[in-house]
Amino acid sequence: MTAVGEDVDRALVERARTGDQRAFEALVVKYQRRIERLIARMVRDVDLVQDIAQESFIRAYRALPQFRGDSAFYTWLYRIAVNTAKKALLDLKRDPIVTESTLVGASDDDDETSRHERDLTDGETPEAVLASKEIARTVNAAIEALSEDLRQAITLREIEGLSYEEIATLMNCPIGTVRSRIFRARESIAQRLRPLLDTREGERW
Repeated sequence: MTAVGEDVDRALVERARTGDQRAFEALVVKYQRRIERLIARMVRDVDLVQDIAQESFIRAYRALPQFRGDSAFYTWLYRIAVNTAKKALLDLKRDPIVTESTLVGASDDDDETSRHERDLTDGETPEAVLASKEIARTVNAAIEALSEDLRQAITLREIEGLSYEEIATLMNCPIGTVRSRIFRARESIAQRLRPLLDTREGERW
């Protein structure tokens, strides 16, 4: 997020703290889709996504007095949403799971076509399209096979686009640990991709 975006969020948070409900509603409108996409990657039951998202915003509103602004508002909201989703899953005696939607909706701009979709335009052959889909499936499988710590770190970095500092805050660990986890996750994914990429005209991961 840009510094300007963070400044706008801080201003809205301050107004919401003084009882301005419209200010908080503006934050909900701004982040609702991102939070729902996040929860959808953890919860298979699509019927639960909106309920958990709503509960996350309710918890955030109640916790506003405790928000010190040490991190970006979205980073703080992200943590609340993850904890809310995990609690809901525990209540249902289920485990969090990353689904194929991990690679979908990665862009912050809902009107922007994903990188993957753009890559398949401009006269791609059916063979190239099939190869790209196979690569996407392989990446999904590789991400799902990662340990929880590695999966969360690579998802926060590559899908959510958070900085190493923000990820360290969210995962409550040193930046060096974050870098190590992301490196190991990328290596694991690369190992699965190499056989596919090596057959595509010498391309390498």
